[in-house]
Amino acid sequence: MKIDDLFKLLKKYNVEELEGVRIEGDIEIEIESGANILPIIQALAQELGMAAYHLARASKILGFPVEQLFGGELKPEIEKKLEKKEKLPRELIKAEFKPYKAKFPGKINEVTLGATPKEGGTRKYTITVGGERSLPFYFFDAEQPHLPVITIDVFDKPVSFPKAVREHYEDVMDNPAEWAKKVVKDFGADMVTIHLISTDPLLDDTPIHEAVKTVEEVLQAVKCPIVVGGSGNKEKDPPLLEKVAEVAEGERVLLASATLDTDWERIANAAKKHNQVVLAWTQLDINSQKTLNRYLLKKAGLSPNSLVMDPTTAPLGYGIDYAFSNMERIRLAALKGDVDLAFPISSGTTNAWGAREAWMKESPISGDTSWGPRELRGPLWEIVTGLTLALAGVDIFMMLHPASVAVLKDVISMLGGKSKESVDKDWLVVA
Repeated sequence: MKIDDLFKLLKKYNVEELEGVRIEGDIEIEIESGANILPIIQALAQELGMAAYHLARASKILGFPVEQLFGGELKPEIEKKLEKKEKLPRELIKAEFKPYKAKFPGKINEVTLGATPKEGGTRKYTITVGGERSLPFYFFDAEQPHLPVITIDVFDKPVSFPKAVREHYEDVMDNPAEWAKKVVKDFGADMVTIHLISTDPLLDDTPIHEAVKTVEEVLQAVKCPIVVGGSGNKEKDPPLLEKVAEVAEGERVLLASATLDTDWERIANAAKKHNQVVLAWTQLDINSQKTLNRYLLKKAGLSPNSLVMDPTTAPLGYGIDYAFSNMERIRLAALKGDVDLAFPISSGTTNAWGAREAWMKESPISGDTSWGPRELRGPLWEIVTGLTLALAGVDIFMMLHPASVAVLKDVISMLGGKSKESVDKDWLVVA
């Protein structure tokens, strides 16, 4: 038993006096051959002094007049050392939090969409995306010069939307120009995407020269930057987008899309000739995206500031983990120095409405619990899909529902430090 242990034992049982007790102890010292004796003697002296002090304190507590032996109070230096040794900490040591700062060698290319009259176009303003030197919203690593933007989808013919979406657009679905006006004026779209789906040979097979008139009408109706998409037909889209590039000369329109299995070179050459931007679309594969980007940049000679990527958006519950991982890998590779992937990312967030949970009235599974009102489920599905991919590095969101757009814009503004207010929850109220 150590002296400290004896002292604690006496205190524990409130022992005030001892009679006929003899305390004996041994001190064993092992000294190796050739060891320096001076430090050992110094250490021994210190330990003996502390042992004597412990005994003196114990004696004092038990009533023995120790002060008479020492000629006064115990040495204050020893008292302080002992109190410091026995005193337990009452709070954690305060330390300033300094987050780790990652410095990446790469930078995402900046791409400007739209052109003002001074720049050869007719847009009222332009939008620049890209320029990141860190992961999204990591402002303690590096400044994010441009926050993500939202473009709302418009179609050149009425579409079979879910009721939750259709009720917002049914008054303008027969007029793409008015539709474009509405999404900008009423729903706060930063950009407009016009999809020329009627050109599909399996739908209306609208001739190219007629389809591009819709693009001209939209350009006149709104003064924001626009995106123009085809029908997805591999044979018709390249000549269609080539003609769109021509009629929108100098407007810096985003042509959607060049793919590996279409005539990507034709689209890229038209973009170069008429000062447009190309959207490079691949299907959830980083290597395919890298290959397509190389073709557009090195074979077609497209400028790095005229390329945006769309690595495909798989929505919530339908592969969003794959979409997130793919986009995050692309962004990390670019920040680490991969110049073939250092471009802004676009997300077809509207794909969220393809999920049955977004638009079906109830679960098709017999006995399943209620899914709740689809008026809320649909927008929530689009919001969560968009917000998740915003954290992966998306710069442009193609969206559909006005409530989804409003909430995602608020969240981006808050995360970007532009707004101190929390996201408004009033949109959750169902009349």
